[in-house]
Amino acid sequence: MPVGSRPGITVPNPHLRELKETVRRLLDLDDDIAVTVRRLTCTEPGRPADETVVAVLPMDGEPSRWRLHRPVEHLTADDLRAVLLPDRPVDRKQM
Repeated sequence: MPVGSRPGITVPNPHLRELKETVRRLLDLDDDIAVTVRRLTCTEPGRPADETVVAVLPMDGEPSRWRLHRPVEHLTADDLRAVLLPDRPVDRKQM
C-alpha cells in the first residue's frame, strides 16, 4: 500500500515547502522561527471557499498571521511578497 493512501499519513508537499522558504527569505527569518502555511476551507457565506493562512511563530515574541483569499495551490512568491511586504516594490532579481 502506498504511503499516501493510508489515513492520517501525509506526503510532504514540495509547493508548501517552497512557500515556507519564500516566507523565510522575504522576512529574513532565522531557522529557529517556525513558519506554517495552511489551507483552510471556509463554509461562511460570502467568503472564498479556500484560503491560506501563513503564520510566523517565534520562540520569543508575538506570532504574526496573514490570511490570503486564494487556495495554497495557486499561491506564488509574488502573492506572498504583496501580503508580507506591502510597501516594498517587487525585485525580480531576488525571485
